[in-house]
Amino acid sequence: MTYDVSGNGEVLLLIPGLGGQAAFWSAIVPRLAENYRVVSFDHRGTGRSDRPNGKYTIARIAEDAHQILLETGATSATVIGHSTGGMIAQYLALDYPDLVCRLVISGSWEKPDPRFRMMFEARLGVLLEAGSQVYQRLTHAVGYPADYLDQHQAELNTVIEGAHAALSPVQVASARIEMLFTDYRSDELASIKAPTLIIGATDDALIPFYHSQRLAAMIPGAKLTVLDGAHFFPKVHPDRFAKIIRQFLEYGYA
Repeated sequence: MTYDVSGNGEVLLLIPGLGGQAAFWSAIVPRLAENYRVVSFDHRGTGRSDRPNGKYTIARIAEDAHQILLETGATSATVIGHSTGGMIAQYLALDYPDLVCRLVISGSWEKPDPRFRMMFEARLGVLLEAGSQVYQRLTHAVGYPADYLDQHQAELNTVIEGAHAALSPVQVASARIEMLFTDYRSDELASIKAPTLIIGATDDALIPFYHSQRLAAMIPGAKLTVLDGAHFFPKVHPDRFAKIIRQFLEYGYA
Protein backbone atom coordinates (compact mmCIF):
# COMPACT_ATOMS: atom_id res chain seq x y z
CA MET A 1 0.00 0.00 0.00
CA THR A 2 1.28 3.44 -0.94
CA TYR A 3 0.20 6.52 0.98
CA ASP A 4 1.16 10.19 1.29
CA VAL A 5 1.28 12.47 4.33
CA SER A 6 1.26 16.29 4.17
CA GLY A 7 1.11 18.98 6.83
CA ASN A 8 0.81 18.84 10.60
CA GLY A 9 -1.96 18.83 13.17
CA GLU A 10 -5.22 16.94 13.46
CA VAL A 11 -5.30 13.97 11.07
CA LEU A 12 -7.54 13.97 8.01
CA LEU A 13 -7.78 10.75 6.00
CA LEU A 14 -8.85 11.38 2.39
CA ILE A 15 -10.19 8.31 0.58
CA PRO A 16 -10.64 8.49 -3.22
CA GLY A 17 -13.37 6.83 -5.23
CA LEU A 18 -13.41 3.88 -7.61
CA GLY A 19 -10.34 5.12 -9.49
CA GLY A 20 -8.60 4.61 -6.19
CA GLN A 21 -5.69 7.02 -6.58
CA ALA A 22 -4.62 9.59 -4.00
CA ALA A 23 -3.99 11.98 -6.90
CA PHE A 24 -7.76 12.53 -7.03
CA TRP A 25 -7.22 14.86 -4.06
CA SER A 26 -4.26 16.76 -5.55
CA ALA A 27 -6.10 20.09 -5.52
CA ILE A 28 -7.61 19.53 -2.07
CA VAL A 29 -4.54 18.38 -0.10
CA PRO A 30 -2.61 21.69 -0.20
CA ARG A 31 -5.74 23.59 0.79
CA LEU A 32 -6.11 21.48 3.94
CA ALA A 33 -2.47 20.69 4.77
CA GLU A 34 -1.89 24.28 5.88
CA ASN A 35 -3.64 23.44 9.15
CA TYR A 36 -4.04 19.66 9.24
CA ARG A 37 -2.06 16.48 8.76
CA VAL A 38 -3.52 15.05 5.58
CA VAL A 39 -3.16 11.35 4.77
CA SER A 40 -4.18 9.99 1.36
CA PHE A 41 -3.53 6.63 -0.26
CA ASP A 42 -3.85 4.55 -3.41
CA HIS A 43 -6.37 1.76 -2.89
CA ARG A 44 -5.28 -1.84 -3.11
CA GLY A 45 -5.50 -2.64 -6.83
CA THR A 46 -4.77 0.87 -8.10
CA GLY A 47 -2.05 3.45 -8.67
CA ARG A 48 1.24 2.83 -6.90
CA SER A 49 -0.17 0.15 -4.60
CA ASP A 50 0.01 -3.57 -5.35
CA ARG A 51 -2.64 -5.05 -7.63
CA PRO A 52 -3.20 -8.63 -6.51
CA ASN A 53 -5.68 -10.82 -8.37
CA GLY A 54 -8.68 -12.23 -6.56
CA LYS A 55 -11.82 -10.95 -4.90
CA TYR A 56 -11.94 -7.32 -3.79
CA THR A 57 -14.14 -6.00 -0.97
CA ILE A 58 -14.91 -2.67 0.65
CA ALA A 59 -14.12 -4.27 4.01
CA ARG A 60 -10.59 -5.19 2.88
CA ILE A 61 -9.86 -1.67 1.63
CA ALA A 62 -11.31 -0.19 4.83
CA GLU A 63 -8.93 -2.39 6.82
CA ASP A 64 -6.05 -1.18 4.62
CA ALA A 65 -7.05 2.38 5.51
CA HIS A 66 -7.17 1.47 9.19
CA GLN A 67 -3.68 -0.01 9.05
CA ILE A 68 -2.37 3.11 7.30
CA LEU A 69 -3.76 5.31 10.06
CA LEU A 70 -2.12 3.10 12.68
CA GLU A 71 1.18 3.21 10.80
CA THR A 72 1.10 7.01 10.75
CA GLY A 73 0.55 7.02 14.51
CA ALA A 74 -2.96 8.47 14.37
CA THR A 75 -5.15 7.85 17.41
CA SER A 76 -8.04 9.92 16.04
CA ALA A 77 -8.92 11.02 12.52
CA THR A 78 -11.54 12.79 10.46
CA VAL A 79 -12.33 10.45 7.58
CA ILE A 80 -13.35 12.03 4.27
CA GLY A 81 -14.40 9.71 1.47
CA HIS A 82 -15.69 10.47 -2.01
CA SER A 83 -17.91 8.06 -3.99
CA THR A 84 -16.54 4.53 -3.35
CA GLY A 85 -14.35 6.22 -0.76
CA GLY A 86 -17.54 7.32 0.99
CA MET A 87 -18.60 3.70 1.33
CA ILE A 88 -15.14 2.80 2.69
CA ALA A 89 -15.52 5.69 5.15
CA GLN A 90 -18.84 4.24 6.33
CA TYR A 91 -17.14 0.92 7.10
CA LEU A 92 -14.38 2.68 9.05
CA ALA A 93 -16.88 4.66 11.12
CA LEU A 94 -18.84 1.50 11.91
CA ASP A 95 -15.85 -0.72 12.72
CA TYR A 96 -13.58 1.81 14.47
CA PRO A 97 -15.81 4.35 16.23
CA ASP A 98 -13.05 5.27 18.69
CA LEU A 99 -10.71 6.17 15.84
CA VAL A 100 -13.10 8.08 13.54
CA CYS A 101 -13.86 11.34 15.33
CA ARG A 102 -15.70 12.95 12.37
CA LEU A 103 -17.02 11.63 9.10
CA VAL A 104 -17.49 13.27 5.68
CA ILE A 105 -19.28 11.27 2.97
CA SER A 106 -19.08 12.93 -0.44
CA GLY A 107 -20.93 11.93 -3.61
CA SER A 108 -21.61 8.45 -2.23
CA TRP A 109 -24.47 6.04 -1.59
CA GLU A 110 -26.06 3.98 1.15
CA LYS A 111 -26.74 0.82 -0.88
CA PRO A 112 -26.97 -0.14 -4.55
CA ASP A 113 -30.49 0.25 -5.94
CA PRO A 114 -31.67 -0.87 -9.41
CA ARG A 115 -30.45 2.32 -11.10
CA PHE A 116 -27.06 2.03 -9.43
CA ARG A 117 -26.71 -1.58 -10.54
CA MET A 118 -27.71 -0.72 -14.09
CA MET A 119 -25.17 2.12 -14.25
CA PHE A 120 -22.25 0.09 -12.90
CA GLU A 121 -23.12 -3.07 -14.80
CA ALA A 122 -23.02 -0.91 -17.94
CA ARG A 123 -19.66 0.58 -16.93
CA LEU A 124 -18.30 -2.90 -16.26
CA GLY A 125 -19.52 -4.02 -19.69
CA VAL A 126 -17.82 -1.07 -21.37
CA LEU A 127 -14.54 -1.86 -19.59
CA LEU A 128 -14.61 -5.54 -20.56
CA GLU A 129 -15.96 -5.20 -24.10
CA ALA A 130 -14.86 -1.77 -25.35
CA GLY A 131 -11.63 -1.40 -23.38
CA SER A 132 -10.09 0.93 -20.86
CA GLN A 133 -9.89 4.07 -22.99
CA VAL A 134 -13.56 3.98 -23.93
CA TYR A 135 -14.38 3.29 -20.28
CA GLN A 136 -12.37 6.36 -19.27
CA ARG A 137 -14.04 8.54 -21.89
CA LEU A 138 -17.44 7.49 -20.56
CA THR A 139 -16.32 8.21 -16.99
CA HIS A 140 -15.30 11.74 -18.01
CA ALA A 141 -18.52 12.36 -19.95
CA VAL A 142 -20.72 11.22 -17.06
CA GLY A 143 -18.57 12.55 -14.24
CA TYR A 144 -17.78 16.16 -15.24
CA PRO A 145 -19.94 19.12 -16.29
CA ALA A 146 -19.66 20.30 -19.89
CA ASP A 147 -17.77 23.49 -19.11
CA TYR A 148 -15.12 21.59 -17.15
CA LEU A 149 -14.66 19.20 -20.08
CA ASP A 150 -14.22 22.18 -22.39
CA GLN A 151 -11.62 23.83 -20.17
CA HIS A 152 -9.55 20.72 -19.31
CA GLN A 153 -9.40 18.81 -22.60
CA ALA A 154 -5.61 18.34 -22.63
CA GLU A 155 -5.50 17.12 -19.02
CA LEU A 156 -8.40 14.71 -19.49
CA ASN A 157 -6.98 13.40 -22.78
CA THR A 158 -3.77 12.54 -20.92
CA VAL A 159 -5.82 10.52 -18.44
CA ILE A 160 -7.52 8.70 -21.32
CA GLU A 161 -4.15 7.92 -22.90
CA GLY A 162 -2.97 6.42 -19.61
CA ALA A 163 -6.15 4.44 -18.99
CA HIS A 164 -4.73 1.09 -20.05
CA ALA A 165 -1.94 1.29 -17.48
CA ALA A 166 -4.24 2.70 -14.79
CA LEU A 167 -6.81 -0.07 -15.24
CA SER A 168 -4.46 -3.02 -15.66
CA PRO A 169 -4.84 -5.85 -15.06
CA VAL A 170 -8.42 -5.64 -16.24
CA GLN A 171 -9.52 -8.51 -13.97
CA VAL A 172 -8.52 -6.41 -10.97
CA ALA A 173 -10.34 -3.33 -12.25
CA SER A 174 -13.46 -5.42 -12.94
CA ALA A 175 -13.28 -7.07 -9.50
CA ARG A 176 -13.21 -3.62 -7.94
CA ILE A 177 -16.42 -2.68 -9.78
CA GLU A 178 -18.07 -5.97 -8.84
CA MET A 179 -17.50 -5.35 -5.12
CA LEU A 180 -19.86 -2.37 -5.31
CA PHE A 181 -22.86 -4.60 -6.00
CA THR A 182 -22.66 -6.56 -2.76
CA ASP A 183 -20.73 -4.48 -0.21
CA TYR A 184 -22.89 -2.15 1.88
CA ARG A 185 -24.09 -1.84 5.47
CA SER A 186 -27.04 0.51 5.23
CA ASP A 187 -28.90 -1.36 7.98
CA GLU A 188 -26.12 -0.34 10.44
CA LEU A 189 -25.83 3.35 9.60
CA ALA A 190 -28.06 4.41 12.49
CA SER A 191 -25.33 3.24 14.88
CA ILE A 192 -22.74 5.75 13.59
CA LYS A 193 -21.84 8.10 16.44
CA ALA A 194 -19.31 10.38 14.76
CA PRO A 195 -20.52 13.85 13.73
CA THR A 196 -21.23 13.41 10.03
CA LEU A 197 -21.37 15.68 7.01
CA ILE A 198 -22.91 14.50 3.74
CA ILE A 199 -22.00 16.39 0.55
CA GLY A 200 -23.87 15.77 -2.67
CA ALA A 201 -24.27 17.38 -6.08
CA THR A 202 -27.69 17.95 -7.58
CA ASP A 203 -26.32 17.42 -11.10
CA ASP A 204 -24.51 14.16 -10.31
CA ALA A 205 -25.53 11.70 -13.04
CA LEU A 206 -23.33 8.87 -11.74
CA ILE A 207 -24.49 8.81 -8.11
CA PRO A 208 -27.74 10.81 -8.02
CA PHE A 209 -28.31 13.31 -5.23
CA TYR A 210 -31.08 11.25 -3.65
CA HIS A 211 -28.43 8.85 -2.31
CA SER A 212 -26.93 11.72 -0.30
CA GLN A 213 -30.40 12.58 1.01
CA ARG A 214 -30.90 8.97 2.09
CA LEU A 215 -27.53 8.88 3.85
CA ALA A 216 -28.36 12.09 5.71
CA ALA A 217 -31.66 10.59 6.84
CA MET A 218 -30.09 7.31 8.00
CA ILE A 219 -27.11 8.65 10.01
CA PRO A 220 -28.22 10.32 13.26
CA GLY A 221 -27.57 14.05 13.29
CA ALA A 222 -25.95 14.07 9.86
CA LYS A 223 -25.79 17.42 8.08
CA LEU A 224 -26.37 17.67 4.33
CA THR A 225 -24.61 20.20 2.09
CA VAL A 226 -25.50 20.67 -1.57
CA LEU A 227 -23.11 21.51 -4.42
CA ASP A 228 -23.08 21.32 -8.19
CA GLY A 229 -20.23 20.21 -10.43
CA ALA A 230 -21.42 16.70 -11.40
CA HIS A 231 -19.91 13.61 -9.79
CA PHE A 232 -16.34 14.84 -9.53
CA PHE A 233 -17.31 18.08 -7.80
CA PRO A 234 -14.27 18.05 -5.43
CA LYS A 235 -12.08 18.45 -8.53
CA VAL A 236 -14.42 20.89 -10.25
CA HIS A 237 -14.78 23.16 -7.18
CA PRO A 238 -11.71 22.52 -4.97
CA ASP A 239 -11.93 25.88 -3.18
CA ARG A 240 -15.59 25.43 -2.32
CA PHE A 241 -15.05 21.83 -1.28
CA ALA A 242 -12.10 22.65 0.97
CA LYS A 243 -14.02 25.55 2.52
CA ILE A 244 -16.92 23.23 3.36
CA ILE A 245 -14.53 20.78 5.02
CA ARG A 246 -12.84 23.54 7.01
CA GLN A 247 -16.16 24.91 8.24
CA PHE A 248 -17.27 21.46 9.33
CA LEU A 249 -14.00 20.81 11.15
CA GLU A 250 -13.89 24.18 12.86
CA TYR A 251 -17.54 24.95 13.54
CA GLY A 252 -19.45 21.69 13.10
CA TYR A 253 -21.45 22.88 10.12
CA ALA A 254 -20.86 23.62 6.44
